[in-house]
Amino acid sequence: MVNRKKYLFISLLKVMISFFLTLLYSTFTYAGNTHHYVFFNLDRELIKDASFLENNAFEGAQLKYTWRELEPEENVYAFQNIKNDLDFLNQHGKKLFIQLQDVTFDSLLINVPLYLLQDEKYHGGADKQYLYEDNKEQDAIAEGWVARRWDPAVQERLHKLFFALGQEFDGKIEGINLAETAVSFGESGILFPKGFTFEIYRDAIITNMQALKAALPKSVALQYANFMPGEWRPWDDRSYLATVYQKAQEFNIGVGGPDLLPYKKGQMNHCYHFLRECAGLVPTGIAVQWDNYKYINPKTEKEITIQELIEFAKDYLKVDYIFWCTQEPYYSQQLIPYLKTIH
Repeated sequence: MVNRKKYLFISLLKVMISFFLTLLYSTFTYAGNTHHYVFFNLDRELIKDASFLENNAFEGAQLKYTWRELEPEENVYAFQNIKNDLDFLNQHGKKLFIQLQDVTFDSLLINVPLYLLQDEKYHGGADKQYLYEDNKEQDAIAEGWVARRWDPAVQERLHKLFFALGQEFDGKIEGINLAETAVSFGESGILFPKGFTFEIYRDAIITNMQALKAALPKSVALQYANFMPGEWRPWDDRSYLATVYQKAQEFNIGVGGPDLLPYKKGQMNHCYHFLRECAGLVPTGIAVQWDNYKYINPKTEKEITIQELIEFAKDYLKVDYIFWCTQEPYYSQQLIPYLKTIH
């Protein structure tokens, strides 16, 4: 326990150092032009498609890499896929934005390394998330798995991964983002994993994103912060999400999240509210996720258009990055043609 506390202290000290390094070395300009990236998820072979490579509107690709993929064994890092993708994109004048995935939404998939699951000192390494209706937590079913982000032993391993990635890729990749803060463990406590409380989770999110920034002071370090467990703004506001965004500003950490759903009340009261406040102060981004293209715009009562998505992201949220998913036929038949008209 003493060693873990010492490690976390050193990580936070590095965050402070990285804050000043960022001021010296960062060339990023906030609140400038909107940077369009294609989120190819795990389908990295699609970065070779001509529709992407030949479209000047797309500055680069956002690719997902799982923790299990990047650390197949303890202290053994497998970064060759990232290197290959980065080299290919650079050769074609494109940039790479990494999404580091430690969570799944499938009860059969776990994205943390196997050793975390097997060694007792990591307390399971990951925990189930749950789906239930009408506050009936006793009837919950497993919805996926999330790394024990709040567990000091797991945090230590996660931070080591950050610094290994930073040593290899800081300043070479455009940025790296952590998966969304929203988790589903219920509210009553009966579904809470070991060691989990709302406050502990809030503090862990802050510690982890600070460590990410310390590891990559030159590239954009970005936390997807959409919702936080234990509150629902504005009726039950415990400042969990507000504190995450406040700390992001203090340490010059980027913020964003899924999904791009203009004027949807839940998002308007949570991440959208804070993203607007952060515009121009730190890097911000929004992800167009699966089925966002089908969203019914409450202002028009019609299916959202690409123009409306861009206008909301750029003019209302004022984000720096938009990450577009490749859902068809919207990606090929609507997004690509529209972007060609404005670039």
